[in-house]
Amino acid sequence: MTILCVRFQLPPMYEAALPGLLGLLEEFTPVVQALPPDGALADLRGAERYFGRTALELASVIRVRALALHGIDCVIGAGPGPMVARMALREARPGRTRAVAEDEVREFLAGQPVVALPGVGARTARTLCEYGLDTLGRVAAAPLSTLQRLVGARAGRELHERANGVDRGRVVPDAVSRSLAAERPFTRDELDPDRHRRALLSAAEELGARLRALDKVCRGLTLTVRYADRSATTRTRTLPEPTAHSPALTRAAYGLYEALGLQRARVRAVALRAEGLDPAEQAAHQLTFDPVDEKVRRIEEVADRVRAKFGPHAVMPGTLAA
Repeated sequence: MTILCVRFQLPPMYEAALPGLLGLLEEFTPVVQALPPDGALADLRGAERYFGRTALELASVIRVRALALHGIDCVIGAGPGPMVARMALREARPGRTRAVAEDEVREFLAGQPVVALPGVGARTARTLCEYGLDTLGRVAAAPLSTLQRLVGARAGRELHERANGVDRGRVVPDAVSRSLAAERPFTRDELDPDRHRRALLSAAEELGARLRALDKVCRGLTLTVRYADRSATTRTRTLPEPTAHSPALTRAAYGLYEALGLQRARVRAVALRAEGLDPAEQAAHQLTFDPVDEKVRRIEEVADRVRAKFGPHAVMPGTLAA
């Protein structure tokens, strides 16, 4: 068990603490990959040898330091690779690391629902379940040719490998500072798609305002939907042009949400992340000569000046496009 997947239990809208928490992980290993808005992967292969402790022992130290230095608890999953560590995280609880040893991987995967596998979306899961392949054990036992006919040649091969415990993923260090996130938790598990969309509208407008305040634009947008069973779906889309324009971010967020094809999903929270930040001065805006678009941009400028003068809550996200 050399890979940890850590999810810090950050209060809503407390993303600013994440870089410091990532720094805590980097005290043990330089191979840390941020999983915004509240998590990270850490490869501890070198740390185990250097500190003379197992990954589980290091996980306990990380939890204690996060509490002592930041007042933030965390849940941790551990496994021989990133895929298993992420899946183990779903069964972890505060104060207890859920660990899956290398010789336990196939048994651990066999009982998992197919939707629990990272990279398997709602549409693929429905297709597999229609043919009785509702657990990873059944997917692992299915012929490769059958999976390829159902989901495609490449996807079928990857699905077959992962269901059998083959994890070709690796932890890739990245920079969380090149992204911004906004999360909208619900007070209860939310089934209403209209409420999901309103939350996305609010998050997109917050991201736009923050990007403009920093004189930044983003090249991509990532949507994360967290469900009542603690699982999550993440999708990323590259934007047609780098932007900090809230309506453009909202359109992209709606497109990502609609592509998930959720049907009566019990959603606990939605989060948007603006990826690939660049200085706004380096971005070119395609002129549309659309008077409505130009009017919205002027309103954004006025709202941004109000926020700068009276604070971020002077104009609440969601009011401009209401």
